[in-house]
Amino acid sequence: MPKGLVIVDKERCKGCGLCIEACPFGVLDFSSEYNASGYRVVHMAHPEKCTGCAVCANVCPDVALEIYREESSVRGAA
Repeated sequence: MPKGLVIVDKERCKGCGLCIEACPFGVLDFSSEYNASGYRVVHMAHPEKCTGCAVCANVCPDVALEIYREESSVRGAA
């Protein structure tokens, strides 16, 4: 099960590919879909590899990515 989720704002994405290159786990790739401006948008090609590290969002010049990370439950002694 993936630990992270990348939501791409397809209309903000300009298909520069910086997020694809920056992802240390190879999660992102170009989809076959184009946005209204004619740019080929990014999608999660390998969602099972996502850790939610947000490196992709940090390099996106168009702020087109939202990252969600799974919260892990921590058990402690009461």
